Amino acid sequence: MAIEKCINEFGVGDVIFEEGSAGRELYVVLDGKVEIARVNGSVKTVIVSLGKGEFFGEMAVIDGSSRSATAIAAEPGTRVMRINHARFVYLVSQQPAFALMIMDALSKRLRASNDLNYRAAANL
Repeated sequence: MAIEKCINEFGVGDVIFEEGSAGRELYVVLDGKVEIARVNGSVKTVIVSLGKGEFFGEMAVIDGSSRSATAIAAEPGTRVMRINHARFVYLVSQQPAFALMIMDALSKRLRASNDLNYRAAANL
């Protein structure tokens, strides 16, 4: 597949994917910013903002579960590259550094989540 077919451009507020939706792709931010958020009606809680070179959607591409949050373009001209499950598996099998990068990011994200949960529980 041509690389151009894997690149999408979004405007501010455009939803890349929604929480609860099915998906087997990982996304890499090429330009702009993407907010990962939980949306409840008209209330949006931003979990993290990601910029050029950062990735999101890794949980769904790894385990096939539904999306745990909504991804929203936060700047005009936000461009992302989609990496489907087959390409992801290929990259992990052929590029150990890619696999380590994914594991490192997952570990950091889990530690941050654990820290938030711990602080929330301590404030009860």
